[in-house]
Amino acid sequence: MSKLGGRYQILEQIGQGGFGVTFLAEDTQRPGNPKCVVKQFKPISDTLQQAKRFFDSEAVILEKLGNHDNIPRLLAHLEENHEFYLVQEYIEGHDLSKELLPGKKLSEAYVIKLLKNILQVLTFIHQQKVIHRDIKPSNIIRQLDDKIVLIDFGAVKQISTQIIKSQGQKNITFAIGTEVYMPSEQTSGNPDFRSDIYAVGIVAIQALTGISPEQLPKDANNEIVWHNQAEISQELTYILDRMVRYDFRQRYESAEQVLQALQKLSLSTQKISPNSTFPPTILPQPIRRPLPWKWIIPLFAVTATITVISIFRPVPSPIQPAPIELSSYEDPKSKIKIKYPETWNRQDLNNLFTGELVKFSPKQSTTKTSQEQVTITIQDFSGTLEDSKNQFIEDIKNSQNLVAIQALWHIDQRIN
Repeated sequence: MSKLGGRYQILEQIGQGGFGVTFLAEDTQRPGNPKCVVKQFKPISDTLQQAKRFFDSEAVILEKLGNHDNIPRLLAHLEENHEFYLVQEYIEGHDLSKELLPGKKLSEAYVIKLLKNILQVLTFIHQQKVIHRDIKPSNIIRQLDDKIVLIDFGAVKQISTQIIKSQGQKNITFAIGTEVYMPSEQTSGNPDFRSDIYAVGIVAIQALTGISPEQLPKDANNEIVWHNQAEISQELTYILDRMVRYDFRQRYESAEQVLQALQKLSLSTQKISPNSTFPPTILPQPIRRPLPWKWIIPLFAVTATITVISIFRPVPSPIQPAPIELSSYEDPKSKIKIKYPETWNRQDLNNLFTGELVKFSPKQSTTKTSQEQVTITIQDFSGTLEDSKNQFIEDIKNSQNLVAIQALWHIDQRIN
């Protein structure tokens, strides 16, 4: 086979897709004939000049991206026999699909390091106004020196879609990428930077669970259900959940923002378990619905509800207990301080979705007909303290066999 451009000797085909073919080649004009990757693009457009214009534009982008150590350098872009070729640096190493094996759950430390490495590269890519659009394990190469390199940008694929759209076929939608790593907006042909963040989050969840993305179930809101498949800190759980939100508006706005959240993580935090805790000051703010355009200072009522649930009959009036030793519970974030009997168990919930913070219950039930429990729940409330009190009273009236004691704290907090 003749040399491409009189220089690049094709060795073998290593890939093929709907927009072209990828070859492994060697550069015969460099000492040692180093290997390189050649991507052949066959233009769909009948107008060669139009195809060349798009191709040259994409080559400029790849040239700029190649200035980063974790992205293959563009060595050449050629035109031969009305076909176009990109020649890129060959990366020695193995792709991440060799590490993310089915059934193998990788550690939290591994995933945090991987996320940081990928997101640092992604931050640079996005700063160049480029969306990768095809982040997946096989496009993430680990070099022999353990460095992570992102490969196979959607640049050439974008050439094809631009050419087709420019021919007037406006009703055709092209979803560029790999389906199981693509969010809904990218599937519909409208990716943005947060689409790449979604893909990185999916790769991380795959590493933690050992489950391929297409096998992970989704709930009624199209959110991925995966928590029961991994044992990690709730801080990292929150970060990953936000990265892979179905609604792109609820995800992190940038790769840099995800990196900042990861920097706050402590690998010494305990794993999720019935008695797990984590520093509330590190926990990122919950995702909130879009707020009005102007700044507001809403009023929150933080409700601590102590419930006594009667199993067989209404609970009789409580009897004053004898003095016992007390333990302390404190949540610095919500400014809640509680004393509870040492004879009671404490279960830290820290549920971001229900607002349940902590639950207490006797180690042994005090009676055979009832079971006591104390649940502290934090809820957003936009009304006044009096409104919260009235709502609580109404809830009691609508309850059966329920005795509740409520303590209210007043918090003024500015929403960012």
